[in-house]
Amino acid sequence: MTNLIDEVFNAARTGNVTFLRENLHKLEDLNVRDSRGYTPLIIATYNGQKEAAAVLLDAGADVNASDYGGNTSLMGVSFKGYPEIANLLISNGADLNLQHGNGGTALMFAAMFGRNNLVKLLLDAGADKRIREIRGLTAADLAAQQGNVEAVEMLDSAAMVR
Repeated sequence: MTNLIDEVFNAARTGNVTFLRENLHKLEDLNVRDSRGYTPLIIATYNGQKEAAAVLLDAGADVNASDYGGNTSLMGVSFKGYPEIANLLISNGADLNLQHGNGGTALMFAAMFGRNNLVKLLLDAGADKRIREIRGLTAADLAAQQGNVEAVEMLDSAAMVR
């Protein structure tokens, strides 16, 4: 079974949807974890493999599964800058406000790393900009630390709307 698991992780990483479609039903646990706690869905999304992510979600992968640090697929795509995959995850029930081990959220990742299209997408989807991470900082605070003026402005204007 370990060989199949390794092959599923590789297919998720490389976007081999044919292999995934033909073999996912053979896994005892679709949310199997590697040594870092990554699931096949986390691997697929982090590597920008939208079709593989869709196949995994359709097969029942947990959209909110997190690695051993508490990072979810939505956090990963917010860091990497994959809005189409973020939309896929959100439409499949991704929790916008989950926090990883240090309290960070997907919105915080997007704001810190200048993924302003994702800042907008997450805000429009209802992400809570008031959440604070372990040091007490919000997404706007983190964006300001990085000099991301555009994100700060989006987050500030979102405050007036909500």
